[in-house]
Amino acid sequence: MKKIEAIIRTNKYEDVKKALHEIDIDFFTWWDVTGQGNDTKHKTEIYRGTVRDTSYISRRSLSIVVRDINLQKTIDCLLNAARTGEVGDGKIFVTDVELSYRIRTGESGDESLYNRD
Repeated sequence: MKKIEAIIRTNKYEDVKKALHEIDIDFFTWWDVTGQGNDTKHKTEIYRGTVRDTSYISRRSLSIVVRDINLQKTIDCLLNAARTGEVGDGKIFVTDVELSYRIRTGESGDESLYNRD
């Protein structure tokens, strides 16, 4: 099993979600995050009389655990659906998952994941 952490542009989330559903990856967790990247410098702008720090960028982070057999198709899906070709499209990180459990049934390992394919 692998855990995929993807940080994507917030405005690409719906495209990514739709693409994941099309490849039968229907369970994942997401949250809104703020960070800094190579394209951000410490700068401010004034909007309606309020000074805002624009050196931070808003992104959406997704956490997806998949069986090894579904890893590459999930990565390819993320790469295609989240890409704009511009700086700041995001990152994908993959780590090993040693064990997982489904709380409701007590199933463990691959059997505890959401899809049986």
